[in-house]
Amino acid sequence: MEKRNLGNSSLEVSAVGLGCMGMSFGYGPPADKQEMISLIRTAVERGVTFFDTAEVYGPFTNEELVGEALFPLRGQVVIATKFGFKPGAEDTSRWSALDSRPEHIKEVAEASLKRLKLDAIDLLYQHRVDPDVPIEDVAGAVKDLIQEGKVKHFGLSEAGVQTIRRAHAVQPVTALQSEYSLWFRDPEAEVLPTLEELGIGFVPFSPLGKGFLTGRIDENTTFASSDFRNIVPRFTPEARKANQALVDLLGRVAERKKVTPAQIALAWLLAQKPWIVPIPGTTKLHRLDENIGAVAVELTPDDLREIDSAASTITVQGARYPENLARMTGR
Repeated sequence: MEKRNLGNSSLEVSAVGLGCMGMSFGYGPPADKQEMISLIRTAVERGVTFFDTAEVYGPFTNEELVGEALFPLRGQVVIATKFGFKPGAEDTSRWSALDSRPEHIKEVAEASLKRLKLDAIDLLYQHRVDPDVPIEDVAGAVKDLIQEGKVKHFGLSEAGVQTIRRAHAVQPVTALQSEYSLWFRDPEAEVLPTLEELGIGFVPFSPLGKGFLTGRIDENTTFASSDFRNIVPRFTPEARKANQALVDLLGRVAERKKVTPAQIALAWLLAQKPWIVPIPGTTKLHRLDENIGAVAVELTPDDLREIDSAASTITVQGARYPENLARMTGR
């Protein structure tokens, strides 16, 4: 597996990581724990060294899963987790409650260390920007944790460029994690140039459009009652029907390259910048292998121009978040 550095930092990871959220939370009922432990360990055998979780996934159960799975392999992997929510009842209402007070950050870090069975968290992200806590205070709290040896690198998630700059001035930001894919390209306008200027790596989540860009979801697909996509405007049947044009584009390129649409979507991301590391999630071994296979897919400059040209004629329908969650991004 090809390795990449996240920005100018010393943090080297596999070119494709593994997002673990969906194993416990977000996309229907949790998967079987022992099967997921096996999948995570197989990912390491396949060369994946970068694993993503958060305290709020579950809540707590996903960190416990990742900690148990990777405990025997701790020296070989990089584990990223996140703070910033007030975990509450098992429903989406808790996502509106943010808490990035410095004392809370330190409590969360201690609890995450125990669940992950780590001496130090490799990469600790603020999950969402908290408007009630100055970002300088947040960065200062993580700086303290780094000086104490409990955290190695500081990250932000879904932050806007001014927040990134202010945080970076207090404690260098190693990585920004935000949504980015062929069907959500907003980061290209301001975020990517800022990251390049500051030497910060970029970790796209939902690089396959929450599964849509794989080509295996259409307007007739139904989701489990607890699947987050049921409340996402971009996943209404009408939006899915309209957005099929983007999947068709990926499919045409994939057919020519003799690979899958998902592999084209990931290869396109990898081709944007050498410091971009997508973290597709899956609960299935054959999908894991498919995603890893994207690293070997070479898109020529002509391929990339063709994709960009065709994509520019497609207007993606539907917001990527319901309004209450959309307000929490880009701050």
